[in-house]
Amino acid sequence: MLATTPALAEIGRIKSNVGTAQIVRGKQTIAAAPGFKLEATDQLVTGKDGRMGIAFTDDTRIAVGPNSKIVLATYKYDRTQQTGQFVARVNKGSLGVVSGKIAKSAKDAMQVHTPTTILGVRGTRFVVDVK
Repeated sequence: MLATTPALAEIGRIKSNVGTAQIVRGKQTIAAAPGFKLEATDQLVTGKDGRMGIAFTDDTRIAVGPNSKIVLATYKYDRTQQTGQFVARVNKGSLGVVSGKIAKSAKDAMQVHTPTTILGVRGTRFVVDVK
């Protein structure tokens, strides 16, 4: 059975940000800052001058571009087995990804959803841009 990341546990950290960049957690809006600990279901929001760089616990790296709204819908990672599930929803804007251990662990273990498509990731680098 897959050991999951407990609710409200750190799934990754902001490594860099510029311009208007915020985390929406429930009803709270928090200014993005390097070192900020992300949790599953956080929403990443950037303004027209905003960008964020994020590192996840499975070594996935993402870059959030300007004018973006991205939800970290699901994140479960078992460090011992190096398996899990990662689902991100790109509602608008851009997302660059260098996938980590989750994507390499199983077919469709990492997915990126957009308003019109679902991308199954199997260990690669890619960019998603939603207008």
